[in-house]
Amino acid sequence: MSAEATDQAPFGRRRGLPRIDLRNLRRFSRAALLGSASRGRLPDAIEHVAKVHRVHHPGADLDVLRKAYVLAESSHRGQMRKSGEPYITHPLAVTLILAELGAETTTLTASLLHDTVEDTEVTLDQVGEEFGEEVRFLVDGVTKLEKVDYGAAAEPETFRKMLVATGNDVRVMSIKLADRLHNMRTLGVMRPEKQARIAKVTRDVLIPLAERLGVQALKTELEDLVFAILHPEEYARTRELLLAHAGRPDPLAQAAEDVRGVLHEAGITAEVLVRPRHFVSVHRVGLKRGELTGTDLGRLLVLVADDADCYAVLGELHTCFTPVISEFKDFIAVPKFNLYQSLHTAVAGRDGEVTEVLIRTHQMHRVAEAGVIALGNPYAPTEGVDAPEGERADPTRPGWLSRLLDWQSATPDPDIFWTSLRDDLAQDREITVFRSDGGTLGLPAGASCVDAAYALYGDDAHSCIGARVNGRIATLSTVLRDGDTLQLLMASDSRDTASHGPSPEWLDHARTPAARIAINRWLAAHPASQHELREPAEAPESASGLTDRDGQDRQDGQDGHETQDAQATRGSQASQASHGGQTVAPASTGAGRPEAGIVVDLPGATVRLARCCTPVPPDAITGFAVRGGAVTVHRERCPGVARMTSTGRTAVGVRWADEDDGDGGGDYRVTLFAEAFSRPHLLADLTEAIAAEGAEVVAAAVEPPREQRVRHTYTLQLPDAGRLPTLMRAMRNVPGVYDVTREGRSMAAAH
Repeated sequence: MSAEATDQAPFGRRRGLPRIDLRNLRRFSRAALLGSASRGRLPDAIEHVAKVHRVHHPGADLDVLRKAYVLAESSHRGQMRKSGEPYITHPLAVTLILAELGAETTTLTASLLHDTVEDTEVTLDQVGEEFGEEVRFLVDGVTKLEKVDYGAAAEPETFRKMLVATGNDVRVMSIKLADRLHNMRTLGVMRPEKQARIAKVTRDVLIPLAERLGVQALKTELEDLVFAILHPEEYARTRELLLAHAGRPDPLAQAAEDVRGVLHEAGITAEVLVRPRHFVSVHRVGLKRGELTGTDLGRLLVLVADDADCYAVLGELHTCFTPVISEFKDFIAVPKFNLYQSLHTAVAGRDGEVTEVLIRTHQMHRVAEAGVIALGNPYAPTEGVDAPEGERADPTRPGWLSRLLDWQSATPDPDIFWTSLRDDLAQDREITVFRSDGGTLGLPAGASCVDAAYALYGDDAHSCIGARVNGRIATLSTVLRDGDTLQLLMASDSRDTASHGPSPEWLDHARTPAARIAINRWLAAHPASQHELREPAEAPESASGLTDRDGQDRQDGQDGHETQDAQATRGSQASQASHGGQTVAPASTGAGRPEAGIVVDLPGATVRLARCCTPVPPDAITGFAVRGGAVTVHRERCPGVARMTSTGRTAVGVRWADEDDGDGGGDYRVTLFAEAFSRPHLLADLTEAIAAEGAEVVAAAVEPPREQRVRHTYTLQLPDAGRLPTLMRAMRNVPGVYDVTREGRSMAAAH
């Protein structure tokens, strides 16, 4: 994916993208000054462009290029660039850049005319009448808005207009990128402060757009030109480093020969090239690795005929050399969001030096260099593809562009748009998330479930109440990773945003402008709701006689067991039945009410259930003797058991009584936690479900909601322990409840 260095240094010219040097500019200048050629004959100035174009498109109609050049040359005649060259040299150079990348004829035609409407008397209507609506649309898309009309907002609004046009036709941005590249190449005639201003906009907006459209050939040279202007000292050091290595034996050349030999012996037809890194790439590698070796200054590129050959090459390299497994990446099976496909690997050669290798087909290479430009005209008629009314079907329109267009339409303020655009484009990597319906969703790296909700549902995401990531309940703040499976959970009535709406905390988790803009808009429209959403759900005193014992019950569940159990012996009476030295007794909570028949290997002991884990049949249980002649019974997996065992406490044998043991029967007490998404009437619905199963609510507590999630704690009395699984299922079936667990069990989604 990396490209060769720019030709700002003697060794750095890109073979695939010839630079318009001064000699070519002078040749174009002389040809332009001689005037137009006779009808039917190509003007000398455009002849080279035509030859390059015919390499990629042998059957191209060159007459339309001749007509476009004649109009552009006559319109710009007399205009000069700051470099002193005739202005026509600029559209010629831009067109040559695009021709080298394989752009089709319509793009080249618009490129020749891209400044005519902005800088001459030619009108858009004239362009449309002469060259058709597509060329008119492209020229209009790259035409700047007048500062006289827009003032300081002219630049951001011009980019907004250009992006909207790009949403309908990505060729608009292709022309703009080539235009900026030639302007950057000739930026030396500008004042230093203007150079810096243009370079910063190029860095913040144009380079990320080139990356997203996959036009690496333009992106890498723009990076180097910006690097030279904004970081001249680092650029000079990098240049000196490359010059120092230029006269030494190239280890990459030897590595390439070794790879060619291996592939030849394997019978694989492949082209093996050395790909020098460009300046910025060398600088980044230097920052990462410190002192650089010869193999750090470039990579090997292996080009083959088809996908199967790519994997065959990979197998041979990993067999005949020592692979660096951590460097392997398969962008063929999972292409990047900008169309890029390749296999990446690294192998150690005979001398132990590690060489990075890129493996791709020739077509993949074209797309890696030229991105969307290599795909030709995306609007050529395609059977079976229908466009929505008013739009053209665009198979090259990427998801990030659709998201950008969505949020920009909701941002009328040019300053907010400009800031949001730069922030959005600064997110230089995209992940793919798989939706529960089988579709995919592209998001910037670092995006959360909040971002995913707004990317998928727009303003309807206000009603999102939770998510499942890879099948597990997750908070909306969860950061998604590439390849995650996501299911967004929405309120049953998405129109009820007064009860289900974003809180200000969502802004802390929203990375995408679309999410932030939508949340801020909702919060501004619902100022009174911001406080209400933070408040805990109220527990009406009249609801099934519930009382809030949150503090007391939590203390009971967390403090030392011995003190609780000793206190629980006070005032309790337990019946006993002797069975061979054993005691069968109904356990008590300290209130004198029997809980369950338990057989204990300690004669005369009073048996009580520990409140920290509230065991019920058929839980595996164990007991510990405490003061007052009592035995507390815990579930074996209770954390309290491990603590007491570690301090040397001896366990007492206990088991659940059966009929032969003379079980006196009795009710069973258990504490359950219900994890749910906060909504109105949740408490009433849960208590109704509990009552329907014949359980009695002894105490209940409701915690304040966090991120629209709430936790209810219920201490319940059951007439029969066998009803517990049915009760828990009934509670889970209450809308909004996603988990019900027993006290003492770790909560998968605990706060």
